[in-house]
Amino acid sequence: MRPALLSRFVVLALSFPLAACGGSSSTQPPGTAQTDTGGNPFADTGAGDDASAPADTASDDSAASADTSLVDEGVADTSSADAASDDTSVVDSLVVDSLVVDSVVADTSVVDSVVVVDAADTSVVDSAPADTGPAVTNIKHVVLIVEENHTFDNYFGHWCTAPTGSNPTCNNGPSCCEAAPGTEPSGSSPIALDDSSNGGRDPDHTYACEWAEMDNGKMDHYVTGTSCPAVDLLASTSPNPGNYAVVDPKVGQTYQAWATQYALADRYFQPLVGQTSANDMYFAVARWQFKDNQYKPNCNGKGCIAPTTPTQTWSGVTTIADLITGAGHTFNVYAEGLSAMWQYPWCPALPSDCTGGIYGLSPCYYDCSDIPFEYYSQWLDKSDMKDWTDFQNDISAGTLPDFAYVKFAGYHNEHPGYNTKLTTSIEHVQTAVDAILSSPYANDTLVIVTWDEGGGYFDHVSPPGVNPIDNEPYGTRVPMLAVGRFAKKGFVSHVQMEHSSVVKFLELNFTGKTGQLGARDTNVNNLGSMLDPAETGIVVPEH
Repeated sequence: MRPALLSRFVVLALSFPLAACGGSSSTQPPGTAQTDTGGNPFADTGAGDDASAPADTASDDSAASADTSLVDEGVADTSSADAASDDTSVVDSLVVDSLVVDSVVADTSVVDSVVVVDAADTSVVDSAPADTGPAVTNIKHVVLIVEENHTFDNYFGHWCTAPTGSNPTCNNGPSCCEAAPGTEPSGSSPIALDDSSNGGRDPDHTYACEWAEMDNGKMDHYVTGTSCPAVDLLASTSPNPGNYAVVDPKVGQTYQAWATQYALADRYFQPLVGQTSANDMYFAVARWQFKDNQYKPNCNGKGCIAPTTPTQTWSGVTTIADLITGAGHTFNVYAEGLSAMWQYPWCPALPSDCTGGIYGLSPCYYDCSDIPFEYYSQWLDKSDMKDWTDFQNDISAGTLPDFAYVKFAGYHNEHPGYNTKLTTSIEHVQTAVDAILSSPYANDTLVIVTWDEGGGYFDHVSPPGVNPIDNEPYGTRVPMLAVGRFAKKGFVSHVQMEHSSVVKFLELNFTGKTGQLGARDTNVNNLGSMLDPAETGIVVPEH
């Protein structure tokens, strides 16, 4: 999700053409893209679990950002490979009147659109599905629902009852996962996370801030010790104990009921430190692509989300969706507000139930930067992108795809700030899950519910360090639930996982082999610890 509402309001004071607010064509930006020089930029560095502060080496190692294949749109002088990230006209975290503006381009002469062609990757599969092939397990459909910006402690800190730091090895229910501590390291007790506290405050969750808060795994700078400002609609102080919050049981009862009935992962981490878009990319390609919310896709409606943020499109890069469709299976994204965005030449009217928005700004609209597949030319604004309203229609019609990626608009995906109500957001997730479980699809569908990143909130478990594939550090724990027939019942998994673990399972389930993306899908754990082999028909590996 893009920067908070008030930050967006400040951005409007910057100079940018009104034309930027309109819808866009899905055609590629003009210009001939140069190709990569080849080779895998994510070789094993041997970094292991070194939790020392990284020098953001993936920025240098990644073919996406360090390669000369970045192409200008509308800028006569070709920029260097680092123009979009290292140029002084790009501000990663601009503070204006104490409001954080994430990934703001202050100079409108910056690269407006980028196409990256990965010549070394020739394995892109045509997105048109062949005849539907068999799945490896009894799971014929996977529905992935991605919510936003909350840690494991936010939702399960008071559901889990094992002593903090006890590292339980049992797996049966809340006594087998650690409770959140009574106070975080600086001595603050958690506030109640409810509609008011969630909607009134958006903690800073940029790379720089989250890294400082984690403090090399000590997790002691969330309330004190950093100068990370939040965007507040409520009165705030600095330090602000609002960074430590645990959900009101009545608000979180849906998720906690699913944890009681199905399977919960208590060692599932956001794949890297920082904001939504960068973390979401691991759902598509299982690897680092850029930092924070540095880019948005060149999509229809791009002008309604962070108008000054440059766009980027990759061509010639294989995603998990390509592997799935190439194996004869089907794929769709279901995104709230997509149809309205595509029907208007400018930004659509604000939805009547969105009280936290201003015309032309999220969170009330479809945000294509929340859809990682939109960054890749073979999926950009294609018919595979559907509106959330089509989800229930497709279930009723018996046309649910084999892999469905579900994303709600900002004011319905739990993102803090914006007056976003947790109760309403959770109701949307429950609607999606109930639609599956009350249909014939319940017999052959696995539903996965997880969160993109921790949103700058405190979590007491130290992240595992750096993944050597891309040398990027893990961020905080986020919840992950496996729901439905195939999930183990009342089970708490302690296996370390992340977004790439979902990709690894999708590879196995729909193609029969893993590691085909050549990224973190080669070294992360699979989802097997959460799945019941008596139901799946085979033992899905934990690793």
